[in-house]
Amino acid sequence: MPAPALTAPGRAAGRPTAPAEPASGIRFDHVSVTYGKHGQHTVLDSFDLTVEPGEVMALLGPSGSGKTTALRAVAGFVRPVSGRVLIGGRDVTGLPPHKRGIGMVVQQYALFPHMKVAENVAFGLRAQKTPRAEIPGRVAEALEMTGMAAYADRHPRELSGGQQQRVAIARALAIRPGVLLLDEPLSALDAQLRSGMLAELARLHRELPDVSILYVTHDQVEALTLADRIAVLDRARLQDCGTPQQLYRRPRSEFTASFVGTANLLPVTVRRGGDGRSDGNGIGNGDANGDANGGSVDFAGRTLTVPVGDGVAEGATATLCLRPHLIGLGESPHGDGHGTTLRGTVTEVQWRGSTHRLYVAVDGHRVLADVRELRQTPALGEQVALHFAPEDAVLIPAGLTEDGVHDA
Repeated sequence: MPAPALTAPGRAAGRPTAPAEPASGIRFDHVSVTYGKHGQHTVLDSFDLTVEPGEVMALLGPSGSGKTTALRAVAGFVRPVSGRVLIGGRDVTGLPPHKRGIGMVVQQYALFPHMKVAENVAFGLRAQKTPRAEIPGRVAEALEMTGMAAYADRHPRELSGGQQQRVAIARALAIRPGVLLLDEPLSALDAQLRSGMLAELARLHRELPDVSILYVTHDQVEALTLADRIAVLDRARLQDCGTPQQLYRRPRSEFTASFVGTANLLPVTVRRGGDGRSDGNGIGNGDANGDANGGSVDFAGRTLTVPVGDGVAEGATATLCLRPHLIGLGESPHGDGHGTTLRGTVTEVQWRGSTHRLYVAVDGHRVLADVRELRQTPALGEQVALHFAPEDAVLIPAGLTEDGVHDA
């Protein structure tokens, strides 16, 4: 039986949706957090970021990057050694968690096993000293919103993992928060449930457009699917920030390119600057018709035609970013003189259902190509040609590969 869809509170009964009462929006004002007796371990370093009211901001990064620490600073579970945390324009740095007007869902849901579903959802309301007469209606509203109204009298042990997650979300929403914090909320679910819950979380956000959501994850798909913007963290610092489309299609650092999706990162030297337009980050995007052929680079003794922005000097070292799904098998349809063909030796072939992933050694560099619908796959050791469109290539100048903070 499919899981019930998340719906706005009161929709089934024809009641109006209750607005979020506390102000939303989050501001990290150069927040630093350290651990250790003498503060020798910096886990968040001068973190500066704004989450707009009603926005879903994903914090994406590897383990130890500082993303969960940032979320816990908003929740009030860690105290910054410097900087401020503001919610709805109000400085909450010194406030305890229960006075911040936030809802939070953690990895393991943290439901009380001895309490029934309705009692779990009511817990936050009682902690906030909500008038007793209001609690049943607020609980019913939150359970209806998450599609769990029929399970109010069950214990958590009688629910599936996905249903327990819905109860945890209902508990967080029952207090009508202006800010919702989600800390790896899908990590305990299997792949099929995770995919379905992503869609339900997106629907929930559309139904509650005034609630700001801070979503911590290490999963690229979750961030790309759900977030309005993604903040990329590494080594306790903000490395990049932008919309999912910006970070995926035009990454501005090697770390972003490699962490947001899969990327081929090839070392090149700028041979000729172009007259293609620069987007302000030293990356040429071509003209309005997609003609990005205004420059070239040298890669392993071969000249490739790629967009080169005005801010990149001839002779400069850079990194060429090519996404595997944008690389085709065979000669360039524009002819070899177009400078968009690579040649190498197949070292591995992986079938991935809708695509074959080819691993090709090109002059000592590994190039990945995700090719669709191959009737006959190349043999290991076979010489093949790969091609790409110039407008699909992104040039990352040296100097934007480390600690480049770019807030879109």
